[in-house]
Amino acid sequence: MTVQSTRSRLRGAFSLAAVAVAALVVPLSPGTDAQAAPAADVSAAAATFTDDFNGPAGAPVDGSKWRFETGDNVNNHERQWYTSGTNNAALDGNGNLVITAKRENPGNYQCWYGRCEYTSARLSTAQTFTQTYGHYEARIKMSRGQGMWPAFWMLGSDIGSVGWPNSGEIDIMENVGFEPNTVHGTIHGPGYSGSGGIGAGYSGPTFADGFHTFAVDWTPGRIVWSVDGNAYSTKTTADVGGNRWVFDHPFYMILNLAVGGYWPGDPNGSTPFPNQLVVDYVHVTSGDGGTAPRTGRVTGIAGKCLDVAGAATADGTPVQIANCSSNPAQSWTFGTDGTIRAFGKCLDVTSGSTANGARVQLWTCNGTGAQRWAVSGARDIVNVTANKCLDVVDGSSNDGARTQIWACTGAAQQKWTTP
Repeated sequence: MTVQSTRSRLRGAFSLAAVAVAALVVPLSPGTDAQAAPAADVSAAAATFTDDFNGPAGAPVDGSKWRFETGDNVNNHERQWYTSGTNNAALDGNGNLVITAKRENPGNYQCWYGRCEYTSARLSTAQTFTQTYGHYEARIKMSRGQGMWPAFWMLGSDIGSVGWPNSGEIDIMENVGFEPNTVHGTIHGPGYSGSGGIGAGYSGPTFADGFHTFAVDWTPGRIVWSVDGNAYSTKTTADVGGNRWVFDHPFYMILNLAVGGYWPGDPNGSTPFPNQLVVDYVHVTSGDGGTAPRTGRVTGIAGKCLDVAGAATADGTPVQIANCSSNPAQSWTFGTDGTIRAFGKCLDVTSGSTANGARVQLWTCNGTGAQRWAVSGARDIVNVTANKCLDVVDGSSNDGARTQIWACTGAAQQKWTTP
């Protein structure tokens, strides 16, 4: 959900510019080439936030994990009043959180347009949990009908001091009721906010008919969106058009069900009420696989090891593949900052190039995008600035074959086993 709010009443409310978001996204379906950018590897990552919403029917959410954000939202012209308590958000006794939008106004709430017509709920971890990077996933059964606007999203925790969009916003999942088969994933930042948000749409089943998993894998300089494990969009520092990438600091999570607004339009006679968004779980894992860097061999095509040529430590030393040995030239450390290091120097793309065929070398660590990498669940090692894969030239398995970056294709010379 895009943000531009009356902060004194509703922290991180949404922007009226969201009306144009739908025109910016490009629907994609499973099997498109967007799946060449798979989700980051989180198999070894540490769980940092888990809520499976277990408890008796009618019980409130865990207050140590979630807090309510209450009020109305004039900027998006939404119709609901967000309440606290169990009237609009409660456990169902079957391991789910149910956020219910109702056509009612028991508290005589006053919205921007007069007496409010609807109530709903918006839950946030702003006061309980923030994190930089990681795998964020929720299993959700969507609401249904014209005018409904459910979302699972994140805001930068510094929003109170820097404001939106400087804080950054990551929309993990948004749906508008008139698109029952499409969900959207978007980022917003300075120069690319509101209708200029950068994202994509995923076209699939009718998402209100059953549960589906919605996730992002967030690493330094790179965010990957997936639905049911199918990666459909990747955004990196190269996608923000020279604007600031504002996704390298802690964010918090939000779950909400809005009614009406510029983007979804208002409900009509066909919209069912009460209307429910059902959440099976929310799970977050760390972005670095634990609290310490990982060190070991990196093996690739034909079982060969990633190797620093001649075990040299000079800037510009080629990085190649070679038969695996105990040589320290084959010991690589995967840092929590997105670097991959040997001999204390960084895996680097020559001259910072993002072109296919740019050679990979060892170079003094300098914090540039040429030295920022992410490991995907499909065993790709991706340079996040170029959004291209570590690749062996000509697919060779010979000792001494050089490495390069190349558009990710899923070929054997781009598959690596990391520590």
